[in-house]
Amino acid sequence: MLHFRCSTVVKELFQVTLKRPFPGCSEKSWLLARRCCFRAASQDARARSQLRLLHAAARRPEPFAASLRTYCVKTEDAAVELDEQMKKGIDEATSDKRRNAGILPSLEDLLFYAVAEGQETIPAHKFLTALKATGLCTGDPRLKECMDTLKETLKNTSDGVTLDRHLFKKCVQSNIVLLTQAFRKKFVIPDFQSFSSHIDELYESAKNLTEGQVADYIPQLAKFSSDLWGVSLCTVDGQRHSVGDTKEPFCLQSCVKPLKYAVAVHDHGTEHVHSFIGKEPSGLRFNKLFLDEDDKPHNPMVNAGAIVCSSLIKPGAGNAEKFDYVMDFLKMMAGNEYVGFSNATFQSERESGDRNFAIGYYMKEKKCFPDGTDMTSVLDFYFQLCAIEVTCESASVMAATLANGGICPITGERVLSPEAVRNTLSLMHSCGMYDFSGQFAFHVGLPAKSGVAGGILLVVPNVMGIVCWSPPLDKLGNSVRGIQFCTDLVEHFNFHNYDNLRHFAKKHDPRREGGDQRQSTFGPMDYESLQQELALKAPLWKEVSPTESHQDTSTTVVYRMDNISK
Repeated sequence: MLHFRCSTVVKELFQVTLKRPFPGCSEKSWLLARRCCFRAASQDARARSQLRLLHAAARRPEPFAASLRTYCVKTEDAAVELDEQMKKGIDEATSDKRRNAGILPSLEDLLFYAVAEGQETIPAHKFLTALKATGLCTGDPRLKECMDTLKETLKNTSDGVTLDRHLFKKCVQSNIVLLTQAFRKKFVIPDFQSFSSHIDELYESAKNLTEGQVADYIPQLAKFSSDLWGVSLCTVDGQRHSVGDTKEPFCLQSCVKPLKYAVAVHDHGTEHVHSFIGKEPSGLRFNKLFLDEDDKPHNPMVNAGAIVCSSLIKPGAGNAEKFDYVMDFLKMMAGNEYVGFSNATFQSERESGDRNFAIGYYMKEKKCFPDGTDMTSVLDFYFQLCAIEVTCESASVMAATLANGGICPITGERVLSPEAVRNTLSLMHSCGMYDFSGQFAFHVGLPAKSGVAGGILLVVPNVMGIVCWSPPLDKLGNSVRGIQFCTDLVEHFNFHNYDNLRHFAKKHDPRREGGDQRQSTFGPMDYESLQQELALKAPLWKEVSPTESHQDTSTTVVYRMDNISK
């Protein structure tokens, strides 16, 4: 089957001069640049081939024809006119005629057949259940238009529940590429249901742990129950899963340190930031009053480094402006999901922050801050950032943004530069778990950051972000349940940085083969494989399977896929 792209058709069209009155213009000789209809065949075989291509292009499905423009060139006086014709729909008779003529079905049709399983209608809940099984949520911003259309469409149906094929197509057409990828299992975790069930088992195993103490050196943190325990994950394709107390807000505390470091590097670059802060693990407690041999904080993941890092964000601006600036970054990283602020925690930490004030004054003496820095104002800003609230669900999207190279997976928006993300993950890997960092890197082998509120931000690069939260801490300041969950996760799945070494003991790999070649859009050749996959699930496929005119059919398919890709 030959495949012709739109550029080929356009090239051929410029070789043909037609005499046809254009709507609204006089009877002249015209040269059409796109979407022409011929009434006479050429003398030779090449002209007949061109005619077949042009007729196929003229019979393209209307939703995609709407994006085309018709250009006219008046040959007599060289006057040029541009007429944009946008058609708004296609009637049922035309659609039936196309199917009877053997034209391949649309992606929307194929998706309907796959979900309907031989039925003529689909209950809305069946579609939503199948969607959830792929890992996509109905609240995904990328599916907003689809979900809004679905709600409005159901209001106008007789029973308010079921959709026929044409109503279904109307609902899904705006998000058909994303939905087709999901149902074809082309996401980074193809069997998401199985993977989620394993996550639930790991969650239940860690839930039984009773060791650890809730942090009490900040009075507001001591109020959290030791029974709270939640895990959320978000993949780089936006697949979501949550279990436990994942909607309960908690303060980021030290989990904000890699995030504000990423903002500083994004704004100022690596060289500038590290002229004030080191890159080495300290091997000491996170709040130790100690600097390296160059009189700089060891790294941005301990209190001293985080305080200096706070002074690098929008220098010269007031704390209110700085705080809003960082909040905007975090909200973009979280895909506009919940990011709040606990004023009670801020005041509590400020009142009990003698150690941090001591660190601040010591670094001021050692001239660790940029010139003109107001150290007490910087400490206030530092306390504010520690008191930023998230949920496991919103923080998992932040972690997934880091896993996705700085692009939020549920909005597609670039938030951080690749340089900032790479540096952040490197320091999380070597310094993120306080003086447990070496053991965590050895046993888990993934970038992570813990906080005294009980949170652990875990990143599986190019795969997903995971957030665990449980207030009881071990003697090193890390969540007891969170550490256990991360350890069990890597024992079961091959997520450790060095699990992919040849001849290494095999673990379960939830990623599909060839994950590095995943595509964000479909090319022309994908349509045939899609047909083969979904035809097996679609008894109604026989009504629309191609029988003849293969050249015309392939041309139409390429037009359709090209438009979807755009």
